[in-house]
Order: sequence, then C-alpha cells, then structure tokens
Amino acid sequence: MLWALAALALSLFLFWQSKRARIAAGMPTGRVVYSDREGWRGVPDVLYDGVTGLAGKPDYVVQKGKTMIPVEVKTGRTPDQPYESHIYQLAAYCLLVEGHYGGRPGYGIIHYPEKTFAIDYTAELEEGLLGLLVEMRADASRREVPRSHEEAQRCRGCGYERDCEQSLI
Repeated sequence: MLWALAALALSLFLFWQSKRARIAAGMPTGRVVYSDREGWRGVPDVLYDGVTGLAGKPDYVVQKGKTMIPVEVKTGRTPDQPYESHIYQLAAYCLLVEGHYGGRPGYGIIHYPEKTFAIDYTAELEEGLLGLLVEMRADASRREVPRSHEEAQRCRGCGYERDCEQSLI
C-alpha cells in the first residue's frame, strides 16, 4: 500500500512538472504530433508544399481535437509584438501544416521567452505570404540584390559572405 501511494505521488509530481514545462514552452494543450526540437523522436520530415515549393520544419505541431496548431519557439529578446518576419514564418508553417495534415489551422503560436502570441491564420495573412513568396522568387532570379544593412557582423554570419561583392568584411 505504501508503494502504491509513493507511485501515485510520484506520478502526480511528474504530471505537474510536465504541465509547467508545457506552459513555459508556450505549448497549447493537446498532443504533440511533430517536433523539430533536439532530443525528441529523432529528426522529423521536412514539410513540403508542391504548389508553392515551400518547405520547412516548425518547432512543434500540436493536435487539439481535429485541429493542428504549428508552434514556433523563439529565443533572445521578447518583443512587445511579434516581429513581422516571425509572423510570416508562422504563416508558412500554417500553409505547410494544412497541406501535410489536411485541415486549415485557424491560428499558430509564436513563443518568446517572456510572452506567447496566438496569430490568426487569416485569408489576408495567407495572401500576404503568397505575395511575399512571389517577391522572394523575383529577387532570387535577379543577378544582384543590394545588401540590406550596414553591419559587418551580419556579413560574418551570412552563408553568401564568400561570394558577395558587397560584403563588409
């Protein structure tokens, strides 16, 4: 009887810890069906949309009932409002989740260290994403795209630094 009580207490403690960790990570309630975070079920498949050619790996996808919710976890400074680039990244994950799992997510989540934002995946946001993809493809087809900054440190971390004629380093 004492062992059963100890096992029950331990299981309640672990459940409580699990719930605290989920809340700290900005995760909605539901079942995690996909994760690109280290140490969780190995390397997940890249989600791919053949129509747009978009590919990506959200940090998590949580199943809540029949709905799949993409979750993007950010580190560093917590902004007052989510950055526009992060919103479009989440919108891309919403599009990929819809294509992969079927069923349109009504929203996605961006979690910063000190704040979590639920972002509605509206038709307007999707249109903005598709327009942005068209612009990006047009820029990629141009021979020379002007550098968008004056910070040498950003050039050091850039994958094109060796080939860039505008590099600051």
